[in-house]
Amino acid sequence: MSESGHSQPGMYGQGRRRRRRRGDRDVGPPGQNLSGPSRDRDYQPRERRDGSEDPPGPLIQKTPIILAKPPGERAKPSQNAPVSGAPVLEKPIMLMKARDDGGKPGTPTESAAQSSGPPSKIEREGQRPTQPVYQIQNRGMSASASSGALDPMVGQSKLLPPEKMKHSIKLVDDQMNWCDSAMEYLRDQTDMLVVGVIGLQGTGKSTIMSLLSANTPEEDQRSFVFRPQTQEIKERGGNQSTGIDFFITQERVIFLDTQPMLSPSILDHLINNDRKLPPEYNLPHTYVEMQSLQIAAFLFTVCHVVIVVQDWFTDLNLYRFLQTAEMLKPSTPSASHDSTGSSGSDDGAEYYPHIVFLQNKARRDDFCPRNLKNMHMVVDKLMAHSHLKYKGLGQDYLTTEVNMFLLPVQENDGEDNLTKAGSGTYPLFSLLPGYRGHPAFSTMVSKLRSQILAMPRCQLSHTILTEKNWFHYAARIWDGVKKSSALSEYSRLLC
Repeated sequence: MSESGHSQPGMYGQGRRRRRRRGDRDVGPPGQNLSGPSRDRDYQPRERRDGSEDPPGPLIQKTPIILAKPPGERAKPSQNAPVSGAPVLEKPIMLMKARDDGGKPGTPTESAAQSSGPPSKIEREGQRPTQPVYQIQNRGMSASASSGALDPMVGQSKLLPPEKMKHSIKLVDDQMNWCDSAMEYLRDQTDMLVVGVIGLQGTGKSTIMSLLSANTPEEDQRSFVFRPQTQEIKERGGNQSTGIDFFITQERVIFLDTQPMLSPSILDHLINNDRKLPPEYNLPHTYVEMQSLQIAAFLFTVCHVVIVVQDWFTDLNLYRFLQTAEMLKPSTPSASHDSTGSSGSDDGAEYYPHIVFLQNKARRDDFCPRNLKNMHMVVDKLMAHSHLKYKGLGQDYLTTEVNMFLLPVQENDGEDNLTKAGSGTYPLFSLLPGYRGHPAFSTMVSKLRSQILAMPRCQLSHTILTEKNWFHYAARIWDGVKKSSALSEYSRLLC
């Protein structure tokens, strides 16, 4: 051994150790290496934390594989651990079991095992938003449609329009109580027109409203949507309509027919049948008048157009009644739905409907231009101080003219007079119809309908109302009219 250290295992020792590492590890015991403490002890087989041993083989190849795993790949063995292990897997297991409850019965454990693999995270992220949609579709489907095909009739039934009305229903009954049966015919849309009618007894309100809404003059009056007076009722001087009747067309036009204003037949019924009056009314005629004022004030608040029907020209008491109803009309609610707000003090914020004076059963002389001009002048003088919009009916009228329309007597009522007018000294004229002085009744009704439907549709309140919102708004107005302090004070002054 030389003193330069060649006898010590220096470079040769390391080279020999490399050869042993590359070769078989069983060449000689590791303790006979003279280079000091052997490094082979660092690679002795050790138990892992999970109880397994390192597999036999070259350790220099196993070490870089383990160290080269990214954190995401190292987390996979922890997910593949037993289900009853770490509490980190409790949340995914509960989610997958909830998903299996809504799926097909059979093998929930297999679906949970498949979903717990590597793509489970991606599946949960993609299926979690669609899970409520799957449950909602199965809720309204039958067992035959559980395969995923949605019945088109189920979706179309929700889009169908409301049922077409064939006859009128009650909005306010004869006891002056509000009815909710009209709600099922209304929709959530704002393009609507509300038309009401008032008038004295026997003027033909129900017949005109039926002709404007759904019927023609050639039809039998017994099939009208608003039942007119029968011959028996006319002979005994009774009234047909009570309260307020409701009808809506497919064109979304709401028609409100009312009982006669200041009706003598209703007063006679109260007196002869000993009907009990409400405690706030002492006399029957006061109760009848207050009923009429409540209905008129209600129509002035919830209608776009109010038709005033009269069969002769003219009754001054009717105009006094209109001005009284206008005075007692409830104020338009403010945007905050506060009826006691300051909106009632401002005339510009108040809503007033369009008024149309309809002269029913007009004679031939009424269509004379001179007489027609005089009728317009009289109505203009009587309504000069009113806030109701009684001018500017349609395009055929000037804005300075009164909203007045004349309807002649129906052809079957005046047929004998027309045939007599055609007979005379000239036999040729007897073959021609008599001179009417106005168009036919059906033509005049068609013209009236077109002008009524062309009326401007102003907002009834400070917000745009749908049909269903209008119904709730009208119910609130009717309740406010019945509890109005102004109407109560006026009824006290009548006594």
